[in-house]
Amino acid sequence: MAIGVGGSTVSIELDKIQNMTLDVKPITVAEYQSRIKKATALLKEENCKAAYFHAGTNLYYFTGTKWNPSERMVGALVFEDGSVEYIVPKFEEGTFKAYKQVDGNLNFWEEHENPYQLFGSILERKGIKTGTIALDESAPYFLIDGVSKTNPDYQFVTAQPITAGCRMHKSDNEIAIIQQAKDITMVVLKAAARILHPGIEAKTVIDFVNNAHIKAGIPSGSFFCIVLFSDDSQYPHGVSAPQNLKDNDIVLIDTGCRLEGYLSDITRTFVYGTPTEAHRKIWNLEKATQKAAFDAAQIGATCGSVDDAARKVLSEAGLSGDYEIPGLPHRVGHGTGLDIHEYPYLVRGNQTILREGMVVSNEPMICIPGQFGIRHEDHFYMTANGPKWFTTPMESIDNPFGIQE
Repeated sequence: MAIGVGGSTVSIELDKIQNMTLDVKPITVAEYQSRIKKATALLKEENCKAAYFHAGTNLYYFTGTKWNPSERMVGALVFEDGSVEYIVPKFEEGTFKAYKQVDGNLNFWEEHENPYQLFGSILERKGIKTGTIALDESAPYFLIDGVSKTNPDYQFVTAQPITAGCRMHKSDNEIAIIQQAKDITMVVLKAAARILHPGIEAKTVIDFVNNAHIKAGIPSGSFFCIVLFSDDSQYPHGVSAPQNLKDNDIVLIDTGCRLEGYLSDITRTFVYGTPTEAHRKIWNLEKATQKAAFDAAQIGATCGSVDDAARKVLSEAGLSGDYEIPGLPHRVGHGTGLDIHEYPYLVRGNQTILREGMVVSNEPMICIPGQFGIRHEDHFYMTANGPKWFTTPMESIDNPFGIQE
């Protein structure tokens, strides 16, 4: 049996876990304001008069306002001078005031009124009667359609260069929050490995992972959790009817949590019992592939070149160097922060340059059809001197968590 796998129970492991969030420092109003300042600089670079950020993670990122998107228009217009104009349903006035962090003028619309007309009237009041306006790339089509048809005197473009241009580059405090979220999830993953036994259901492990995150100080529990045994592991995002654990099965657990809005996302794959030669070979190849991607992720390199480096290792080992299986059927990694998947993406052809402050996953999963899959997923962030791991990659198939006995 691999070190750190099996031999314990749900109750024993839950009792061990303590609150790990007591020293976390939330994002301050001053940091939200600095983000708006950077957004205004990017507005000018993009020759835009204003940018609209819709309810969801973009609104939260720039203003600290936690608001779930719905069929109603709720958001903020940010202008070149740094001023903020909120657009809010009138009946939500009290709730919205309690949630917003950054000061700005509140513009209300009643249920029978057209918020897209209000959008245009705000621009006119700010002295903008023509020009280019950036719209949140995550806004639903009905809103983009409504705004553009109601306000034909303006040109509308995606706000992605502004949103991604800010959000891709994490501050020291963002890095610290993400680090703590990762640390919490690693404690949970190690505990989950110890509760395994033949016959355990995937749902039992999922429930444990959720409860363990809660015990560690995350009230919402797991943001997500995928637990796969045996040949179910060949499917990156799971199966409809997971099987129970058997001796000598591959075990894949992928999970994360949300802390101060920021997400962790880690996958661990190991064997419950004795690994086969095929398990050992692909497990070690996965480790080498992940390392190659990490080594390629240097300041100034393109995101696409990191994906290329991983596929070169697979090709040299006799697997597909493209996206076919057996091999790596998806991109090597994705950015993460307030969203589980956000810019930048480590995928073939992506010419985005790696810069300081970028946070990305490194998960070049190897899928062997009809047999199993192996995914090692750790995230790193770019420092001035190159990539730095948030979590230490898996050590070996015999000691996956690197436990010193």
